[in-house]
Amino acid sequence: MEKRNDFSDFLCNFVAKFRKDTELMDNGNSLIIITTMEQSIENLYKLDGRVPVGKALPFGLQHVLAMFVSNIAPIMILAGAIGLDSSVSAVLIQNCMVIAGIGTLVQLYPVWRIGSRLPIVMGISFTFLSLAIAIAGAHGMGTLIGAVIIGGLVEGTLGLFAKYWIKLIPPVVAATVVTAIGFSLLPVGANSFAGGQGAADFGSMNNWVVGSVTLLACLLCQIFAKGFLRSLSVLVGLLVGYILALFMGMIDFSGLSGLSIVALPKLLPFTPEFNIGAILSVVAVYLVSATETIGDTSALCNSALKRDPKTKEMGAAVCCDGFVSSVSGLFGCTPITSFSQNVGLAAMSGVVNRFTIAMGAIIMIIGGIFPAIGYVLTTIPQAVLGGCTIMMFGSILFAGFGMMARTGFSQRNMVIVSLSLSVGLGFTSATGMFNIFPEIVRTVFADNCVAVVFLLAVILNLVLPKNLDKA
Repeated sequence: MEKRNDFSDFLCNFVAKFRKDTELMDNGNSLIIITTMEQSIENLYKLDGRVPVGKALPFGLQHVLAMFVSNIAPIMILAGAIGLDSSVSAVLIQNCMVIAGIGTLVQLYPVWRIGSRLPIVMGISFTFLSLAIAIAGAHGMGTLIGAVIIGGLVEGTLGLFAKYWIKLIPPVVAATVVTAIGFSLLPVGANSFAGGQGAADFGSMNNWVVGSVTLLACLLCQIFAKGFLRSLSVLVGLLVGYILALFMGMIDFSGLSGLSIVALPKLLPFTPEFNIGAILSVVAVYLVSATETIGDTSALCNSALKRDPKTKEMGAAVCCDGFVSSVSGLFGCTPITSFSQNVGLAAMSGVVNRFTIAMGAIIMIIGGIFPAIGYVLTTIPQAVLGGCTIMMFGSILFAGFGMMARTGFSQRNMVIVSLSLSVGLGFTSATGMFNIFPEIVRTVFADNCVAVVFLLAVILNLVLPKNLDKA
């Protein structure tokens, strides 16, 4: 064993005594001086650890910007589809920002057994959108909200007992679902890049230019930047793209002047009503949402934390998904779920510090209380978001491939993965494929490749013989 140098230890202690920005670390052979700045930067890449607010804010903001439009879009689409008054729509948008912030904080800092203690960012789920439009259009928002509240309680309760059913999702099934999530997000990134599906200028030259410059800025920062600046590559790209879009006249601030300074979220904007058919339909989609949350949790742990997820963590994440979705219903919003784009951001940047992600959650809550902040964030052009997120979505695919590699390329795994992905991705991309099935089946599976992939992977894992490779 190497002998310690007492004089070196004396010097380290002497310097640390007179400098307030240093800490001493004992590596076994000697004392090492570490500045607080170095320690805080290192803590960005650790789940726990102290990070100054000034350093945490930009990384937290990066997570908010990555998911902001996707968080408010389901509410905006729902409100437009069923003809809600603009003032009601504004209240719901405000509420969904607050709920997303609360859900994220609960995931980061659990309440009892609700919350995974992982850097998962929560937001309003697209998975429920088509069903929500159908229920609200036929029976009213009260019936939809009643189903959201009850369904959330069912999913949250399932999360409490995850150890009894989580065995249905072994590593090969989780890897397949994560890969499906990555594939399902690629069109989302491409549509944003082109200006947003249904936009009048979809695929225009302006969108191509802004999206390409944003993507290039992200890529150059990822390649050439050093230290923590590299971890901010998405935020750098977003700022570059936003400034370019501003000069190109693609950003409109006209609605900013009519906003109030402060507006508190409104509880129970609709009176809940309970319809058994609507509740059963929503509960079925909640099971799909739980699957996505498990897949996101697996992807996050494998790609960003470099380890497999624990059963307790996955169950707690599902608990948060369900119970906070019930709270979301009380505020008139549709259910929340984990956001895959933020999993991709954590994988790409390596920033997983809980306090840092919590800064993003607080920004979302503030954005909901101060309408002007939320409005400014809504002015980010879709092309800018597409340029930022398209590489992040690819990183989720990469995480899925890595998980598959760890499970091994056996004959049995090959059948599970290849058949699940082929059917799930292929059938859901063929318009009208599910028209012969009842409405509840179409609602859950027709446009949701993740649900199909998950169901088929679970069934194949159960029915295929364990000794298939020896046959």
